[in-house]
This record gives sequence, C-alpha cells and structure tokens, in this order.
Amino acid sequence: MSSTDLKHRIIFIDLLRAFAVFQMVQGHTIDTLLADDFRTSESLIYSVWFFMRGMTAPIFMFTAGTVFTYLFRLVQRPFHDNPRVIKGIKRGLLLIFLGYLIKYPTWKVFDFSNVSDYSWQIFLAVDVLQLIGFGLLAMLLLLYISEKINLNPYILFIVTSLCVFLVSPYFSTIEWNNYLPQAIAGYFYSGTGSLFPFFPWAGYVIAGGVLGSYLAKHPTVFKSSKFSIALLAIGAMFIIISKTLNMFSPAESVTNSAATSTILFRIGFVLLLISLVSYVSIKVSTIPKLIVLIGRNTLLIYVVHLLILYGSAWNPGLYSQFSHSFTGWQSFYSAIVMVALMSSMVIILNYLKVRNKELVT
Repeated sequence: MSSTDLKHRIIFIDLLRAFAVFQMVQGHTIDTLLADDFRTSESLIYSVWFFMRGMTAPIFMFTAGTVFTYLFRLVQRPFHDNPRVIKGIKRGLLLIFLGYLIKYPTWKVFDFSNVSDYSWQIFLAVDVLQLIGFGLLAMLLLLYISEKINLNPYILFIVTSLCVFLVSPYFSTIEWNNYLPQAIAGYFYSGTGSLFPFFPWAGYVIAGGVLGSYLAKHPTVFKSSKFSIALLAIGAMFIIISKTLNMFSPAESVTNSAATSTILFRIGFVLLLISLVSYVSIKVSTIPKLIVLIGRNTLLIYVVHLLILYGSAWNPGLYSQFSHSFTGWQSFYSAIVMVALMSSMVIILNYLKVRNKELVT
C-alpha cells in the first residue's frame, strides 16, 4: 500500500471515530444535566439532538466493528500468525472487565453485605463496553471460521449480522430471566435492565466488519467518489425499506431497538453518515493531530467521562448532584466543557508519552 493511499485511509477512519466520540460525550453530558422542562418535542433543537442521540450507539458500534476488521485484515497473515488476534482478545476482555468495573456495586470490593438488589441489577446489566467487547470476540471467531472453511468473511459477517437482527424482535418478547441466570439473560434482552443486549446491538458491530473488510481489500477506494455514492445509495435504500415497513406495520414502535424497521433505519443512517465522511476525506489531505488522538483514545475518553458524569463505587458523579437540573444553555456549555476536558486529557497524555520517549532516548 502506498503512503498516499494509507493517508486517505487513516483520515477517513479517524474522522469517523472522532465524530462518534464527540457525539457520545456531548450526548451523555446533556442527557445527564438537562432539566425535564426542556425535554419537549415542541423544541426543534431538542428534537434534532434527541434524534442524533438515538443514532450515537449504532454509529459508535458500527465504527468499532469497521476499525477492528480493517486493522485485522490489513495485516494479511493467516489467523494464527496475525498479531491482531491476541490484541483483539485482550481488547475484548478489557472492555468487558471495565464495563463491569465501572458499575461495581460496592467500594469495599469483597464485602457485598450492604449491596441492594437494585445495585446488583445495575451491575449485571449489559452496557456498551460489554457489548462491544463480546462483539469483537465474536468477530474474531467469525474470522477464524471464515479462514478454516475458506468462506469469504463478507458473507459470514452479512449472514451473522442479519441473523442477529432478524431474531432480535422475537428474542425481545421472551422472558429470558425465567430460563437463565440474570447475568446471562441480560445479553439476550433488555428485561433485566440491560441498555445494550447482544441482540440486536452486536449486529451493528458485526455489520461494521463488512465495511472494514472492504476497506482493507480496496486500498484505492477513496480516490473516487463512487464509493461515497454507493454508500449513499445503499443507506437510502435501507431507510426507504424501513419507512415502507412502518407503513405496513404502523403499530411497530420506532423506539423499539429490536424492531426490524428501527434497525434498518439506523443502519441506513449510519451508512449515509459514512458516505459523507468518506467524501470529505477525499477533499482533505491532512487533519489536526487532535482528531487523530481523539479517535485513537476512545476507550479512555469513554471511561473517564462516564466516571465524571455518573460516578462509581469509589467516586461521586455529577448525576448525584445536578441530575436533570440545568437549563438548555447550561447543558450546552457543560457539553462543551466536557469535550474540552476530554480533548485536553488526550493532549496532555500524548505530550507526556512523547516527552517520556525523548527522555529515554
């Protein structure tokens, strides 16, 4: 791969990751602080923000799957020789561990005598870190299977994501807590309080693998706008199908994450966004280093900003003091401050890392 091609690829992926991170940080901040009086559909600003907030998770998960598969396939080695295998396993397990650690029910570590049932429910509920962690491990398994049976990973990713999406409406109606331990049942549906159960949310991670594989296989794809136009057309098709399903099934709730029409719409919107980012990457030769650093420190930013907002067993968060108490402007400024804090943290850590290398050499 030439340096020119690689430059375009990095710009495209880093822009996508940075957008997902910024969207996530501001969404969590405003949702935590904005007073209920300002949460009204009569406000165009709030309606647009609320819509984009609903798109944040699909964007974040699809991007995670795209980046992971892209980096894995770039190595072009057999599965057992690919260094991304060990890195992927470590990354997946770390995400799962941090997902549970953030919501650990007691600061005493091993003393659970005063832990309430509600605290246990929050701890066992599946959140985005656990979901992406298991999603990445599932993608590694699919990549292994595709090599062993000599099957194109495109096909395996498409079929698996479709299966996850198609069974999700049915799985959401089953009371899994009656058949499985709560810690496991939370991965099948939201009835235990899980925000991001494996069904349907892992489908977005796996679907991102389709794009990631394509990007790794076609290093010159960004030299033409045809790629962006193709994504635009596919995304529009998904949205049209979604709206058509809503016309024939008006009773299906658009807020139901497991609904087929909702899944199709979100996939379509993500593809439309990616088409825009890929088109912009054609026109841009360089991007600020901060954008690159933000995109490469998504996990750190995610964990730190959650600890600030929601706290943990070891520290209080803003939620406990200022939950739903800010005006619109106060929430807006708070979101800007939070984004600035996360950006500053990444800059400082990168400076210390670079400075440490200079001192060592």
